[in-house]
Amino acid sequence: MKTPKNHEERKGKGIPPVVPGECAGRGRIVAAPDTDQCLNTAQLSSLERSFREWAENTSRADVRSSRQRILLIFLLIRYTGAKLNEVLSLDPLRDIDLGRQLIKFGTPHSDADRSPREVQLSATLSSEIRAMLANPVLSTSREKIFSTDPGFLRRKFYERAEDCGFPKRLGSPEMIRKSRGGELLHNNMPLPAVQMLLGHATPSRTASYLAFTEDEIRLITKRFLERESAMNSSARNVFWGKIQSIRRGDIQSLVVLVTLGGNQIITMITNNSLDRLGLHEGKLTSAEVKAPWVFVQKGENIPECSSENRFQGVITRMTRGKVATEYVIRITDGTELCAIASTESSMRQVLQETNRVWALFNCFSVVLHSDVEL
Repeated sequence: MKTPKNHEERKGKGIPPVVPGECAGRGRIVAAPDTDQCLNTAQLSSLERSFREWAENTSRADVRSSRQRILLIFLLIRYTGAKLNEVLSLDPLRDIDLGRQLIKFGTPHSDADRSPREVQLSATLSSEIRAMLANPVLSTSREKIFSTDPGFLRRKFYERAEDCGFPKRLGSPEMIRKSRGGELLHNNMPLPAVQMLLGHATPSRTASYLAFTEDEIRLITKRFLERESAMNSSARNVFWGKIQSIRRGDIQSLVVLVTLGGNQIITMITNNSLDRLGLHEGKLTSAEVKAPWVFVQKGENIPECSSENRFQGVITRMTRGKVATEYVIRITDGTELCAIASTESSMRQVLQETNRVWALFNCFSVVLHSDVEL
């Protein structure tokens, strides 16, 4: 298939443009120079569709079996961020636990230099893997399902990338892994959770991070992946963490949540809701604030205002319309907040990308979700 070479040709084929530096600024998780590129969510979805269509587009059983194995390898890299050699070293009977929705990478027989790490799967991906492994075409050689020549595999990955109109290097297993890391960060998965998922060492953990056990981080990761797979768009302004303190009043209670990144989120909740949700100190939970409730103020100094939640950051992206303007603000721990304000107020403050600003929201704007259970 001929590869679209320019923007207009790509646009005509319905292919999103490759975004330069999409993962830039995320180097602490996904090491990449600022001039590098990686795929965004729409492009990863396009690549996945290409793999799925290619896997089914044959009448020969042996060819379909081979293509299904390659599709499975792609899906594991796409959604777990695993390295190619980690996937090819898997023993399905030993390393894949679909009951617990876990995959163990780096087990003693596959990588003697690293201790095993458990990576959470979403329910959707677990179900698909179960169906693939139960397929008679694949089940006859189940223990050898990942025994594939790496060079041959790379060529097939490059072909799928070119089929989508991407430079073939953007379809490499390494680029897909890197793109997954950038995607999770863009969707506001907590930094330590992404590090654990990708198997990155974290020597400089903050004190708040040390307050979370690996089981708690794994649980937050699982809940995030379930929410991600159930939604058509990314969940903005969701903070994951643990309740640090509760100050109960006559009618309402002040709840302080500490995120994995070390930020404090202050919220006010009715006593009835507090009891109904079963909230208590030390409980894992998530907090959400809608974009229209986040105010943006330019400046270096802490604003003197009534907003209890104040975070300094940098505007990384602005989308200006006739009536409203959307801002994406990256705060100190790498979390991205989305804010929406009138275009008139944006012009009054003369806000631009790269400006240092404060993202502000009050305690009544925060909604707590009791959906993270041990």
